[in-house]
Amino acid sequence: MSNSTKLITGSNAPLPNESLLELTVEWTSSPAELDVSCFMVNEQGKVPSDHYFIFYNQAEDPGRHVRFEPQNPTSVKFTIDLNGLMSSPIQKCVFAATLDGPGTFSEVQGCKITANVSGSEIAYDCNEGKAEKTLVLVELYRHGGWFKLRAIGRGFNGGLKPLAESHGVVVDEPETEAAPEVAASSSASPSAQTSSPTPVADPAPVQSNPPETKVNLTKIDLLKKKVQISLEKKRMDTIKARVAVVFDASGSMMSLYHKGTVQRAFEKVLAIAACMDDDGVMDVWFFGSKSKRTPSVTENDYEDYVKKTYPSPRVFGGLGAGNNEPVVMADVIKKYTKEEPSDVLPTYVIFFSDGGIYETKKISKLLIESSKTSIFWQFVGLGNASFGVLEELDNLQGRFIDNADFFALSDLDKVTDEELYDRIFNEFPGWHRQAKEKGILR
Repeated sequence: MSNSTKLITGSNAPLPNESLLELTVEWTSSPAELDVSCFMVNEQGKVPSDHYFIFYNQAEDPGRHVRFEPQNPTSVKFTIDLNGLMSSPIQKCVFAATLDGPGTFSEVQGCKITANVSGSEIAYDCNEGKAEKTLVLVELYRHGGWFKLRAIGRGFNGGLKPLAESHGVVVDEPETEAAPEVAASSSASPSAQTSSPTPVADPAPVQSNPPETKVNLTKIDLLKKKVQISLEKKRMDTIKARVAVVFDASGSMMSLYHKGTVQRAFEKVLAIAACMDDDGVMDVWFFGSKSKRTPSVTENDYEDYVKKTYPSPRVFGGLGAGNNEPVVMADVIKKYTKEEPSDVLPTYVIFFSDGGIYETKKISKLLIESSKTSIFWQFVGLGNASFGVLEELDNLQGRFIDNADFFALSDLDKVTDEELYDRIFNEFPGWHRQAKEKGILR
């Protein structure tokens, strides 16, 4: 390392005049999940719109100047294009972390921020025992024609709410019940101003006037916006469907469970159910050598669903290490054709697997048999493994109509939500039209 600077709370350091900054936030332990985020604010100290609130379900801003990249369960990285940021209206980026669950920052251990620019490192240790749920970590701000990094370490007793308000965001509390403290998973609807309010005094928060432009800070609501855009592009926004998700829980998936990738995939599909399902309920299955139906879920009870329901594939005591797609497919078909048949509502099954698929004949038979039912299968491959018959669906003969689609992702976290939803909805509209023409759906 050619140059190293250590910050203390309140101090700052100039950044080298280089184009790319990598800012890493890491911690060793926490009483609850840490949601790390970035507020990109203009010269009035306000978030221009919801697209400039960056976190794991909105990984980049419209100009792609700031990009969020999860590293592991206790580390995230922001990659920042400083040249691009300099030519934008954004004046400051505020990086913060919120406990999404019980506890305060006095219980968070080993919190550290490291900024790397072309071999130069700036580090800040946030181990001051703050007794709040939300902590502003550092600020990247313009100074003298370039940028400086300032160590903040400022907490907020109310969690995300006062943090949001200090950057021009107002939280609309529910009118029908007492409003709890706002956390990252709250159902409250935050809003940002686009008028010209009084500039924010740094670092103290200021009050803002009633909002004009809505900014929603809830994970599922933000994803629902993107789902709706994709549905409108595909002319599917009036279609209702029962939505189900199936997760591979074989031994090879263990790292994706531990990194939280399966939970994030779960949330992305739940947003589809929240938009498309007639009652907003999503049905869930896990499978390995055996299959397991787990409790259905809505957007009101999604938090830590995977961890609570099926935390990790386990060879002994779990569903087994193998890939037995036919057993879970048969149970899905049983539920929607025998237990809860419908020729009005189609069933949209999104099926995640990391490959190792070998039951070609059984899978083919089930797809052929179910092609006369109101079930559409959307298979999503995770990684670069062998996906067998799923890669040859277009050539699968004997089906009444084409009832399945497949695509693979090398890394789910590196695909934008917009791209993911566009790909998920690629063939469903065509199947829906054919199902109606062939009398499968009324």
